Amino acid sequence: MIDRLKYLGFTDYEAKVFIALLKGSLMSASEVADDAEIRRTDVYNILKSFVEKGYANEIETNAILKYELIDPDIILDKLQRRINESRQKELETLKETFNELKPLHKTKESESIKRVNIELVRGYNQHREAKFIELFKNAKSEVLFMVKLEHAVLGEVDETAKKFIAGGGVIKSIYQVSENFRIKKEGKWSKGTKEDLIKSCEVFESYGEILRLSSGAVPNMTIFDREIVFLNITDKTLPKHNEADVIIKNKEFAENMIVVFESLWEKGKNLKEFTEN
Repeated sequence: MIDRLKYLGFTDYEAKVFIALLKGSLMSASEVADDAEIRRTDVYNILKSFVEKGYANEIETNAILKYELIDPDIILDKLQRRINESRQKELETLKETFNELKPLHKTKESESIKRVNIELVRGYNQHREAKFIELFKNAKSEVLFMVKLEHAVLGEVDETAKKFIAGGGVIKSIYQVSENFRIKKEGKWSKGTKEDLIKSCEVFESYGEILRLSSGAVPNMTIFDREIVFLNITDKTLPKHNEADVIIKNKEFAENMIVVFESLWEKGKNLKEFTEN
């Protein structure tokens, strides 16, 4: 019980005095000290603080002051309100602090960072996805996207794409049609049909994406503003945590990859051609 009270913010001595008062009735400081097994001189300040906090009543008798704990339910309510107020204040401070910190994010680049033009992001985790979304959000005018279309579900990338196009950006995508295409229906993943794939692509086109479908293999690659290339390296023979993404910030390399994109674009089919096939 002592440890639980200490967890709630009581000191060791405060917890012992609290339990002594809880078990007793009208008690003098000496009686509290004896029951709590601590020195009388250490008890006085604790009793005074308990009275100030509204945990105990101080009662004058003919001879000495005596103390009694108030209803434990009332103390519980006081502690709950104190904890809630403290937590709310911490949350407000957290939000205010990070609102002030956010404008400072990456405002000062070191010379060594400026010279880094290749990044390797390894592992099967959310950090890799976050890096992709960060690049997407920072794109200014054009995103060229190539990927094997294996599943369809609206997510943060789709929302970012909508805002990008609404702001005047251009997205051109080449989707490799996969035999293992899956779609989420009623919260469950299931094997998708050709009609499901077409409907998914119609959704992409509805917010302005320009796309083509490829029956041949395409690399998992995205080119941002003809300057940055994001490559997803996958190997089905290796575990997920061995997957990696490579970010190459090199204009000449990006231009070379655009040649690859345009070649595959010419070979691909638009949605109408794919539907009629």
